[in-house]
Amino acid sequence: MQNQGLGSWIHRQRVKSGSKTALIFRDERTSYAELDERINRLAAVLRANGVEHGTRVAFLGDNHPAFLETFFAAGSLGAVFVPLNTRLAPPEIQYALQDSGSLILVNTLALDELAVRGARGTAVALRLLVDDGTGTAAFDPGELPVKPYEASLESASGGFPDAAVSLEDGAIILYTSGTTGQPKGACLTHANLAWNCFNVLVDYDVAGDDVALMISPLFHVASLDMGVLPNLLKGAAVILETRFEPGRTLELIEKYQATFISGVPTTYQLLCEHPDWAKRDISSLRKLTCGGSAVPLRVIDAYEERGLGFSNGYGMTETAPGATALPPKWSREKAGSAGLPHFFTSVRIAHPNGTLAAPGEVGEVQISGPNVIKAYWNRPEATESSFTDGTWFRSGDMGYFDDDGFLFISDRLKDMIISGGENIYPAEVEQIISELEAVSGVAVIGVPDAKWGEVPKAVITLRDGFTLEPAEVQTHLDGRLARYKIPKSVVVVEDLPRTASGKIRKKDLRSEYAG
Repeated sequence: MQNQGLGSWIHRQRVKSGSKTALIFRDERTSYAELDERINRLAAVLRANGVEHGTRVAFLGDNHPAFLETFFAAGSLGAVFVPLNTRLAPPEIQYALQDSGSLILVNTLALDELAVRGARGTAVALRLLVDDGTGTAAFDPGELPVKPYEASLESASGGFPDAAVSLEDGAIILYTSGTTGQPKGACLTHANLAWNCFNVLVDYDVAGDDVALMISPLFHVASLDMGVLPNLLKGAAVILETRFEPGRTLELIEKYQATFISGVPTTYQLLCEHPDWAKRDISSLRKLTCGGSAVPLRVIDAYEERGLGFSNGYGMTETAPGATALPPKWSREKAGSAGLPHFFTSVRIAHPNGTLAAPGEVGEVQISGPNVIKAYWNRPEATESSFTDGTWFRSGDMGYFDDDGFLFISDRLKDMIISGGENIYPAEVEQIISELEAVSGVAVIGVPDAKWGEVPKAVITLRDGFTLEPAEVQTHLDGRLARYKIPKSVVVVEDLPRTASGKIRKKDLRSEYAG
């Protein structure tokens, strides 16, 4: 077989697990053989519309089988998959489509208006519209051609295309909020995704009889490459849930005897605080993976009372995404730790001068391994500045190792905010707030939140003679940024604390507004 990439995985799995359930969506089961057939048909549709090796194919929609069908179909042709965050505003969608140069956009009916607005003025030549059962009338497509997804598959035919694809070819472009206000496309290769899967298989012991319930958005690499892909690689069953709802999740765990779920601390907190928590049978669960931040001890207590433990982890899009994992047996003794490096991944702590830090010394967390990206899409300068010594990726996070080699994250060098598992880079938000005529200075920081872990807060100074109501700031951002990025609170101050060089001391602001 010429195709050595992930686009061949379902076709290879068909031989081993053809009759086994691959996907469950809204109580409908799809076998590996059926999934392979649908992927092949979609590949034929894409190829007939100009998709070839290196072409970018985008997807905009909530969790749906079409997401995975598009991912694997693109991979079977050697094309590059571009999943789009459904919570972005039209200008953000447009930027990602323009920057990636995506030729085809597959989108669900529920997000048709967002897709149309985002695709305007881009290289997108065709949209494939997925009927996701929302019953929403299609938004006026304007000038852009659109075809029904399901009808297109039904009229297509053809076997597995088996294009020549190497492990070093690009597989997926994921847009991460830029620290300078401009999102970057992290281009992960087939090798990056595969090696991350191998790490998951070793460190989380995924098995062929697992039933993985995916309640986190697939457009995040954590859900895709820490959950879906490793389970499909093992021939396990994957349940796709459109959106997370605690009661519904507990119901599905019981109904399908799910063994594997993944999420962020907020996810697990909402589950154990739901009225049905004590009523539902969740005894089938064996693996609970969590990322984004440390799991609060009170949440750990609630799960341990039911015989369950967490595998907490640390990583980022650029590491596909796993860097470290904390096994359940250490969750209490090493509370707050991000764990040990994944099996095929190396992690070090370095000082600014390049020397390695001793245990207990804080420095920058740097990661190396076959799961680490080689480059950002069309950003050679960003690529070069993100690596040191050629192979060590600079995470921008500060941390330290304890005497046992467990990693602890102590601060975020890039001031990134993690809200409910979503990454928010303040510079992106600050840039748009600064457009307001009344604003003379702005700093966006993360402040604690009982539900989301932390939420953004804007601290603003005004020009002489100007006034500004907090609601005006939020109104200015509404429609231009995803709602989770919009500050939940805005405060106007006389001065912002600054260093001698004029940089805002965000650490001081976080200390002041942490309460």
